[in-house]
Amino acid sequence: MDSNSITVNIKFVSIPGGSLVLTLNIKREWSVKTVKERIALQLGLPADEIKVIFSGKELHDSDSFMDCDVGQHTILHAVRSTTAAATREVTAEMRCPLSKSVLRLQLTDEEKETLGHDIDISKVHFFAFCGNPCSSVVPAKLRVRCSTCKEGTLVVSRDPNCWEDVLQQGKINGICQQETCTGNTAEFFFKCASHPSTSTEDCSLTVLHHIKNNFLHVPCLSCTEVSQIVLVFPCEQAHVICLECFQVYCRSRLDERRFIQDPKLGYTLPCPVGCENSVIRETHHFHLLGDDQYQRYLQFGAEECLLQSGGVLCPRPGCGAGIFPDEYCSKVTCGDRIEGQGCGFVFCKHCLQGYHIGPCIESGPFVPSVQTRYEVDEAQAERSRWESASRHTIMGISKPCPKCRTPTERDGGCMHMVCTRPQCGFHWCWVCQIEWSRECQGAHWFG
Repeated sequence: MDSNSITVNIKFVSIPGGSLVLTLNIKREWSVKTVKERIALQLGLPADEIKVIFSGKELHDSDSFMDCDVGQHTILHAVRSTTAAATREVTAEMRCPLSKSVLRLQLTDEEKETLGHDIDISKVHFFAFCGNPCSSVVPAKLRVRCSTCKEGTLVVSRDPNCWEDVLQQGKINGICQQETCTGNTAEFFFKCASHPSTSTEDCSLTVLHHIKNNFLHVPCLSCTEVSQIVLVFPCEQAHVICLECFQVYCRSRLDERRFIQDPKLGYTLPCPVGCENSVIRETHHFHLLGDDQYQRYLQFGAEECLLQSGGVLCPRPGCGAGIFPDEYCSKVTCGDRIEGQGCGFVFCKHCLQGYHIGPCIESGPFVPSVQTRYEVDEAQAERSRWESASRHTIMGISKPCPKCRTPTERDGGCMHMVCTRPQCGFHWCWVCQIEWSRECQGAHWFG
């Protein structure tokens, strides 16, 4: 297959009793109409009765696939246009590509007013941890499906403006184009951009929304280097750390057992500078530790949860089993509480020494072991702020329409703009300042 050809999977979901997947080899410059004609030949249907839906939008007959953010083994959905479906109004907004406003998710409220022209759009991605087959942090693509039938046949009523629109189900409505489905709520998900998937159901990844592409060139608060991919803590100062230093920071705190057991978020870490309200809010970020260290993280987190719930850990070396002791008895036998576990060691729940009669014997002064310290220079921390760097990219709150040059202000999170001049109505991208396309929709739909 030449470099100008790609293989796509067309999932046709309007046949009685199920769906049919067609595999087509297409040219990137082909129009959607050309692909519809080839689908029609295989299904025995008129081409004008077929709708092709991708990432929450119906593709126009005149759309070219090179403008649709479609890659190898991309899954497109096709439905048969029926009289019933035709009565469901699909607006121009719902037809317009979804892929050019996703950048907003990576930006602060101040940045949402405007972006600097020097931002490299090709570097804007979502990131997720892909366990199989990648076993690493990967760029992720935002996709959408019907929350009722779980098929990618839903056409969204509006573009998402913020993380809440994507992460909280029910924020965005739409119309499912599948004849037998009455679903009207969008369900967003992320898929790995590094390997093809075979269905929408088995490819959902948890997005790592603290990880960003460093298009602002903010130096790491620890090593002072400017890395392409960084983690931005959710503190007010938005401190930036490179992924390598984040791994070192996590390992040092793990060795010292200085993670925080948050009742809502789980076992997590705050910003190393010590900022308030700065803990990592999605614990999948700790996959960056690697498989072995991540298993330690899970074990320590479970142990800390047990301790905070009134449990104890068996002090015998090599055991460490979790036990919930009797509230009114100081004698604990390892193995009594959890069937099939424990070593049988009998100890005192107060001093964690072998069980004894009488008061506990005070031990000598505690001598801390050598710890891996993680120091942060205050001056460097001040320079490593995403918020501070972003202010230098702000160019104003108004941009001209690329077609008629009418000044346009943006007051929301979506990058998809529509010219306010009635005689124009041009759909364009706030970031690229060109006609809105599906590539924009996938790369920076909002931020």
